[in-house]
This record gives sequence, structure tokens and C-alpha cells, in this order.
Amino acid sequence: MNIQDLIHTSYSGDLDQTITYVNLTIQAIGVLVGGILIWRASIAFQRKKMQERRRNPFFETTYSKHWRK
Repeated sequence: MNIQDLIHTSYSGDLDQTITYVNLTIQAIGVLVGGILIWRASIAFQRKKMQERRRNPFFETTYSKHWRK
């Protein structure tokens, strides 16, 4: 297909790219939503992991308890 035929089909309405653009937009939104969901899941997992971690009793002295107040 040469340039003249491509221009002619484009201006006649035979060459319609809306389906391609809609598919691309849907894929972009899907990637964005999927990334946000993975990001939020990793934050929730990290918070749960930090809460399960126990503190080291080595640093829990009477001096440090009164010093923090």
C-alpha cells in the first residue's frame, strides 16, 4: 500500500483506528490499576510483617524506658 492509498482510505473513513485506541486505553488502565493493587498489597504485607516482628529485649532497660518519656 502506498501513501496515496493510505491517505485516501484514511479520509474516506475505511481506516478507523478507534478500536485500536480503545484497546490500548483499556490495557493502560489495566496496568495502572494492577500496579496500584500490587503496591497496596505490598504495603499491607510490609505492615503485617513489621507488627509481627518482636522487639529486642536487650535495649529494654529501666534507664531507656524512663529516658524515652
